[in-house]
Amino acid sequence: MYEDIRAECAEANRKLPETGLVALTFGNVSVLDSAAGVFAIKPSGVPYGALSPEDMVIVDLDGEVVEGDLRPSSDTPTHRGLFLAFARHGVRSIVHTHSCSAVAFAQAARDIPCFGTTHADYFHGAVPVTRALSPGEVGGDYEWETANVIIERFAELDPAGVPSVLVRNHGPFSWGVSAAKALETAQALELIAAMALKTLALDPATAETPDYLLDRHFLRKHGKSAYYGQD
Repeated sequence: MYEDIRAECAEANRKLPETGLVALTFGNVSVLDSAAGVFAIKPSGVPYGALSPEDMVIVDLDGEVVEGDLRPSSDTPTHRGLFLAFARHGVRSIVHTHSCSAVAFAQAARDIPCFGTTHADYFHGAVPVTRALSPGEVGGDYEWETANVIIERFAELDPAGVPSVLVRNHGPFSWGVSAAKALETAQALELIAAMALKTLALDPATAETPDYLLDRHFLRKHGKSAYYGQD
């Protein structure tokens, strides 16, 4: 059962260390089967190189483990909450990392501004940071509340147009229509975060990219009349 999402999830998790986005076991990928109402996710604390499709844990959208002998990632409630909120926007996979430059912005409680076209190719505006979780939220169902602060931050944002978020004091979550696309977005996020840090170091008062240039670059890849690439 669920062989396709197990294989897709395992492959993406194994690739995480190659991207340089994770150290130790600080990261995870999940993949949704919306028709079946379940998702596959990395087991907690297992080294990436040891992962096989059979190791992936299958969890339903009520949070119950359907298949798997290992404990799912501690971030599973966050992934579940995001799937419940964002699946209607085409989100099938979520990637969570602690990549250094993106985490720096999360720790500083700063959105990542759009300073150029590299950013605009992936994100239709600044990458937002959430508010800090309250003591009650951290002391309660912490991982579920992490999803809730992300969803709250996207109340007026399109998760398809801005497919990443920074959780205050924590780190980035990225998503996409497939595990490969979500992983690519996580890589792009770290790249633009590193560029933004260098830009701000050179000139803290740098102006953000004007809307007309931001729109052109984002929409040529993702708009209804997109013409970038071969699709």
